[in-house]
Amino acid sequence: MPPTCAKVTAAWVLVLAVVACLCAAQARAHEVQPAIADVTVSEGRVDVTVILNGEAIAAGIDLSSITDTNDAPNAADYDVLRALPPADFAARFRDGWDEFAAGLGLRAGEVPLDAELLSVETEPGEADSLPRQTRVLWTAALPVGDAPGGGDGVSFAWDERYGPVILRQIVEPEPESEDPYAAFLNPGQRSEEMPRTGTARLGTGAAILNYISIGYTHILPKGLDHILFVLGLFFFSLQMRPLVTQITAFTVAHTLTLALATLGIVRIPASVVEPLIALSIAYIAIENIVRPRLTGVRIAVVFAFGLLHGVGFASVLSDIGLSSGRFVISLISFNVGVELGQLSVVLAAYLGLGIWFGSKAWYRSAIVIPMSSVIGIIGLWWTIERVIL
Repeated sequence: MPPTCAKVTAAWVLVLAVVACLCAAQARAHEVQPAIADVTVSEGRVDVTVILNGEAIAAGIDLSSITDTNDAPNAADYDVLRALPPADFAARFRDGWDEFAAGLGLRAGEVPLDAELLSVETEPGEADSLPRQTRVLWTAALPVGDAPGGGDGVSFAWDERYGPVILRQIVEPEPESEDPYAAFLNPGQRSEEMPRTGTARLGTGAAILNYISIGYTHILPKGLDHILFVLGLFFFSLQMRPLVTQITAFTVAHTLTLALATLGIVRIPASVVEPLIALSIAYIAIENIVRPRLTGVRIAVVFAFGLLHGVGFASVLSDIGLSSGRFVISLISFNVGVELGQLSVVLAAYLGLGIWFGSKAWYRSAIVIPMSSVIGIIGLWWTIERVIL
């Protein structure tokens, strides 16, 4: 076999491997999202309401490092639990409460608090192809007086195998002079102490790092849609000007709608945004094949699709909420995290492919066209899946 043909064959083998991995990763009923925990601290007790992927936890899946339950060795157990009627699964989760509670780490100062289950409710999934949410409410008595921890605030953590969690302190009535505490906790990470009166305070530096982390992890490893879109931009051309021009247009656009959507000025239903994002992936990939020239139309299309992706980014921040006192700096920090994630994707693609093969005569025919074809097929499939299936 001639060397060039061998290289083409090797590239297609790589493509097929990528297709297999991506198609397996996109079974959306198995998608893992961070849990959302609302914590209310009062003088004598603490109440916690968590919305989580109950089937994954009940199946014993370690959510600390995966974004799709298909990747877990016990994925079949998840499927069995997901097939149960909501009421039956809620009863199943209640039966396993003691095991779940053993991984909870509520503390008053350094004193562990005993969690008492109040209720478990599992919502019907919007469709069999989508994950469903389980709402778990528990409470714990706080030490009083001179008892150990009797004057300390409460911190939240849980076992890292339960995955990341968006934590929000609920204070009623909401204080006028300070913003309620909210944080994105990585697996196993402990929150700031939440006082019994008022709200926890997160330093400016810690808040910046927190939102940068949220933005980065929304791209890597969780943002497969956005990863494929950025790869589509990368495969358009290895020349610096086309790449920088496209990424700049995309960045400006998604920054604009991210701010507008977070402020509530722009509202587009996910049922509209998600299919259009998938279509944007397909369009960019197809244009890489049929019209690989940087034109005003290409830049306008990238900008328009960037507007859509910004609305998608905003859905992440809507769960956490942005401090009104730190809105601008939090928004900028989140966006910095997103940009770092996107640059990481471009850098990885360049170091893995571009630096080695970009100057070869067969680079476009053996790598760009096959990879763009795969990205385009996946984008079209997701479009059909999100509109029809």
